[in-house]
Amino acid sequence: MAKLKTIEVHENVFADNIRTADNLRKMFKDNGTLFLNVMSAPGSGKTTLLTALINKLKGELRIGEMDVDIKSDLDARRVAEATGIDSLQIHNGGLCHIDADMVSRAIREYDVSGYDLLILENIGNLVCPAEFDTGAHKRVMLLSIPEGDDKPLKYPLMFKVSDLVLISKIDTIEYFDFDMDKAIERIKHLNPECEIIKVSAKTGEGIDEVIKWIRKEYAEIKKV
Repeated sequence: MAKLKTIEVHENVFADNIRTADNLRKMFKDNGTLFLNVMSAPGSGKTTLLTALINKLKGELRIGEMDVDIKSDLDARRVAEATGIDSLQIHNGGLCHIDADMVSRAIREYDVSGYDLLILENIGNLVCPAEFDTGAHKRVMLLSIPEGDDKPLKYPLMFKVSDLVLISKIDTIEYFDFDMDKAIERIKHLNPECEIIKVSAKTGEGIDEVIKWIRKEYAEIKKV
């Protein structure tokens, strides 16, 4: 007769990743580097928005950028060419996410000791990146107007784990059925502490507010 064995696993399956992420956070803080994880669905405008932010901040902060994709180095090259900063392309082997161990391995090839701000442009996906801690100090998420105001209902974890939600491409709102009040209400219902900023990389609206937020978070990292 077949025997049934029950094994109790008391440690979180993500425990190793959490430990690596905590070590990365401490290392970055000790180095005085603010590490941001920027997430969104494909086509939300991450690269364009980050380019606009970097160009405004690069005279003030030393900035590095890491870009995650399955294939190609298009976005990393776009950022490097448009801003003149160092950019690293990370190919994640076809996975839907990047975790702290992958970040740790990437920075062995990418000297981050000289940066005030390090930005991880995560792979375009609203599911997996929400589940994996990358070691970032803060998680930033983009929700673009063309995606619709119902995204918080469909992908709640992404909004729950984000420290800042940028509602992007607001210059297009007149062309889409997007209810701003409903979107904000749904985000706040999931995550009352989350900050929300409306932005447009095309018009520049909201860019200064995002920069103010980055300065505030950088000041926190620099505190002893």
